[in-house]
Amino acid sequence: MSAYHVYSLSSELLQSLIPRNLSAGDNQQAPEPPSSEVSPSSTSATISCNICLGATFSDINEQRTHFRSDWHRYNVKSRLNGGQSVSESDFNQLIDALEESLSGSESSSEEGSNSDSDRDAVSTLVNKNKLRTRSISPEASVRRAPRNALSWFHSPPSTQIGVYRALFPFDTPEDGHLQALKNMQKPVSGGRSWAMFMVAGGHFAGAIVRVSKTGEDDEVYSKKPKKPVPDTEVLRHKTFHRYTTRRKQGGSQSLNDNAKGNAKSAGAQLRRYGEQALRDDIRKLLTDWEEDIHDCELIFIRASGANRKIFMDYDGAPIYKGDERLRTFPFPTRRPTQSELSRCLQELSRVKVSHFTEEVLRAQDEAYLASLPKPKPLPVEPAPAALEKPKTKPVKLTKEEEAFREKWQRLVEMVSKGRLEPLKTFWEREGHNIGGIDARIPEWIGEKRVATLLQLATQSGQDDAVNWILEMHADPTVPVPHLELEGNGAEEGEEPDSKRRLSTAYDLAQTRSIRDVFRRNAGAHPDWWDWFGAAHVPSALSKEMEDERDEKKKARRKGLKDRVKDREVKEKEKEKEKDKPAVDESMPISPAPSNGPRKLGGGAGDMAGIAGLTPEMRVKIERERRARAAEARLRK
Repeated sequence: MSAYHVYSLSSELLQSLIPRNLSAGDNQQAPEPPSSEVSPSSTSATISCNICLGATFSDINEQRTHFRSDWHRYNVKSRLNGGQSVSESDFNQLIDALEESLSGSESSSEEGSNSDSDRDAVSTLVNKNKLRTRSISPEASVRRAPRNALSWFHSPPSTQIGVYRALFPFDTPEDGHLQALKNMQKPVSGGRSWAMFMVAGGHFAGAIVRVSKTGEDDEVYSKKPKKPVPDTEVLRHKTFHRYTTRRKQGGSQSLNDNAKGNAKSAGAQLRRYGEQALRDDIRKLLTDWEEDIHDCELIFIRASGANRKIFMDYDGAPIYKGDERLRTFPFPTRRPTQSELSRCLQELSRVKVSHFTEEVLRAQDEAYLASLPKPKPLPVEPAPAALEKPKTKPVKLTKEEEAFREKWQRLVEMVSKGRLEPLKTFWEREGHNIGGIDARIPEWIGEKRVATLLQLATQSGQDDAVNWILEMHADPTVPVPHLELEGNGAEEGEEPDSKRRLSTAYDLAQTRSIRDVFRRNAGAHPDWWDWFGAAHVPSALSKEMEDERDEKKKARRKGLKDRVKDREVKEKEKEKEKDKPAVDESMPISPAPSNGPRKLGGGAGDMAGIAGLTPEMRVKIERERRARAAEARLRK
């Protein structure tokens, strides 16, 4: 299959290739058509993700791992917000761009302190995507096909080949992919090489591979035929493992420490040591391979956001963050092993081939474009003049005004919390500055449902504060502001006394103790206010009335206790009757001899005393006899 190697395509095939575009004319690549000739590694993937582009899996465990990845979470949130899915390579480019924009403020943080930022990065990217979609004009919101991991080319009449976009330079436009593919066929002295690294779950695998022939044709004449040079060759490779992941729980130890705090178990200490040892081993390996990495054309790294920092941005790092050679694997990968690196190498270096006619391709394009969701109409934003409200400049307060506001705030706090002793002391010192006990609470305090201190204390349920304020000759007839009704006249059918009257402080009382405070003051000072009219107090409450009410309450409780005791006695008697054995009427009562005096009904078991009686009378006499015997046993 050397003819289908990405760096060894035939010149005839290259001359016949044309870019494969959708019929919509927006230069977006079509989705990957069913391939009739694919690499052996891709035939085993039978499970795919409907959200992420190019995500296929060989078993259900890989699919579950993919569902927990940041790439899948970002695509799900993006689709829910009306956006499009992105490939894994595009997602990693977005993550790298986001880290670069935030690197200025996080350059002094420790390496392990940012391992929980991957979750926040997904939300940040989704929010940025929202702002970007809102800024698009309605004319530009047309249906577009999402970017695919493969760039497809068509060779008439019925051959299509696909090459991964990650193999092209970053700055290559869509219409320049064909020329870039042709440039990739030029021989390079020593051959082209890639660096491939994977790290996950404490497993690491790395390799330096040659992906094209050396380009040196030495004319060496010998009797034996020269062995053909393979298209790919592993030049260096290394794998190792460290204990860094919590068994049966998942997640690294550093991620768990950042979320819940440092654990103090022996296993946690071992996992922290494993993470540090893994980082040191990888960086030592990169130092040993520095010359080979420098000569590589592309560098593929599969790592999470925290593990990705192991490879770059440290003193003496052979790879830096802005390196244009950096790539991510544009397809799902398994556990980092040497065999997995070989599989990924074959997947990247082999072109995908399919055979469809132009008519079939055109029908697929139309069906695919029809299946794309229609763009949501953008909400019509109101004119800026309608949204903008006249801005009022904050008034700068003087020291006297600030002191006055502070006094009011302290007063309102003491009244609402029922701090009576500090309230009395404060009122003796600052009462004349406040404006009297009936002073209206200022609007800037924020108490819109009450107007006076009496109403505030009543609403807060502070009976001691209410009693003290009433003793200070506070006016209980002041109406509550939030229940004041506009207008003077009542509508037809409404009673002005019950439906239209204004509520007062007494109406705010929610407990009986607060209402009794008003009634006591009404009885003690009946000439102060119109208690029973404008203040809405129903009646006065004197000491004698309270004592009488307490006596009635005690008598009612005593009667209730007596009734409970009588009920308990009756229930015990009923239980005793239930425990008595029942008499079977069908069984005859055997006579028993008795030498003593005979009473009514005869002795126990004596048939002579009950002779001639009906069966009902016999049963009744026997029940009375047994009851007397039970009472005699209880007396003992």
